[in-house]
Amino acid sequence: MEVSARLAARLAELRVERGWSLEELATRTGVSRSTLSRLERGEISPTAALLGRLCTVYERPMSRLLAEVESEPPQVVRVAAQEVWRDESSGFVRRSVSPPHPGLRGEVVEATLRPGTDISYDAPPVPGLEQHVWVLEGTVEITVDGHAHIVEAGDCLRFRLWGASRFRCPGPGQVRYALVVVLP
Repeated sequence: MEVSARLAARLAELRVERGWSLEELATRTGVSRSTLSRLERGEISPTAALLGRLCTVYERPMSRLLAEVESEPPQVVRVAAQEVWRDESSGFVRRSVSPPHPGLRGEVVEATLRPGTDISYDAPPVPGLEQHVWVLEGTVEITVDGHAHIVEAGDCLRFRLWGASRFRCPGPGQVRYALVVVLP
């Protein structure tokens, strides 16, 4: 079963584990019931923003959710085996460089945003989530709890996330960065 199908099944499991109807999940996320239903049946793939909303209501970082649909990670992960997730509508590409594991607190992710990409998250999936963003190529504007930071190639932004966040690629080229996520 491919990652997107396992993700759809896991999202349905999380809702059922909490005893929520699709209607209740729609109310909690602000996403229509029909969209959530199609998502859980694997008819559509989630955008980064939608996945962010779901992670918030399920209180888990995106990395943990994606780890739950991947098999047990080996100690060495060759580039060809690293899971890649794409949100074609926003231009966000996420590579799990070091796949997360439920027993570990940190992971490394490589992310790429094409020019013009603008992704906002209403709340962190886990309050106090620690992130380190090291820009490898290009420039990204990252807004954390209302404070905007311009982060350029070679720069690293470190923060704990308690509120809303936004990642924007002003261009003219893409931005590529390494993201280190550490659970509180």
